[in-house]
Amino acid sequence: MRIGQAGTPQGAPDLLAIGRTGVDVYPLEHGVGLEDVQTFKKFLGGSATNVAVATARHGRRVALVTKVGDDPFGRYVRREAARLGVDPRYVSVVKGAGPPTPVTFCEVFPPDDFPLHFYRYPVAPDLLLTTDDLPLDAVREAQVFWATVTGLSQEPSRSTHFAAWEARGRRRHTVLDLDYRPMFWSEPAEAREQVGRALEHVTVAVGNREECEVAVGETDSGRATDALLDRGIELAVVKQGPRGVLAATRDERIEVAPTPIRVVNGLGAGDAFGGALVHGLLAGWDLRRTVEFASVAGAIVAARLECSTAMPTTYEVEAVLAEREAGS
Repeated sequence: MRIGQAGTPQGAPDLLAIGRTGVDVYPLEHGVGLEDVQTFKKFLGGSATNVAVATARHGRRVALVTKVGDDPFGRYVRREAARLGVDPRYVSVVKGAGPPTPVTFCEVFPPDDFPLHFYRYPVAPDLLLTTDDLPLDAVREAQVFWATVTGLSQEPSRSTHFAAWEARGRRRHTVLDLDYRPMFWSEPAEAREQVGRALEHVTVAVGNREECEVAVGETDSGRATDALLDRGIELAVVKQGPRGVLAATRDERIEVAPTPIRVVNGLGAGDAFGGALVHGLLAGWDLRRTVEFASVAGAIVAARLECSTAMPTTYEVEAVLAEREAGS
């Protein structure tokens, strides 16, 4: 076995994700505010972490680069990630009196209102990632490298992400999840500047129309994909809510209709979409099949309460696709 920096073994993961992690605390009573909720349940959470779990559900080898507090929830994140198929070897711990592992509370008002309350103060451990935490061999050799915009919101995480991209050298399937969360930024202009820099290093960009406005100043899906492709992106994916998904390369442009569902909690849909997108890219599917598969995966999770443990298997997604095709 060849060992590289940070103990990277020979045989890179299919997916290496970097970024946000923590514990999601969701109410078991819906349609009321947190002040009136009496019962909750905790789950593994954080966008990059959820994408890693979603990808693992499709049988892929997955690892996660992140940081947690030296506390019970940090131990839970490492244990639960491993249980759900994510290699936790690059989940490091902030020692001593560092910040605690983040907790996020959600309110559930179906079908389209799911307020999030982030407890990531004064700073989340995953934003304390440094270049010493990077498994550079795995960053270079992973078939897919997935990062989110949240990781650019503060130092030292921001510099660490750019160091990872420099090491990778804009290799194919270097993905940026546009994942803009305004509460993590001082102003949209700061996010736009950092996302603009990041787009010079990645080959795939995924986001909704609001996130595209921050990234490239466009809310129209067609103009947003054009603007992303003009930055050197090979694949631009714009999630349009009830209008479905638009995806474009330099040679092809497709639109996929949404899958009708009864929404329970829409928060995990984007991460399920991301994991399924990774699976399609790794499988070498054509663009339409990849995006249809990812869209159905997202819909399945939107019909469930939680995120990480709700991620569907390949069989579940294909069953919905087959049922939809039979009814068409």
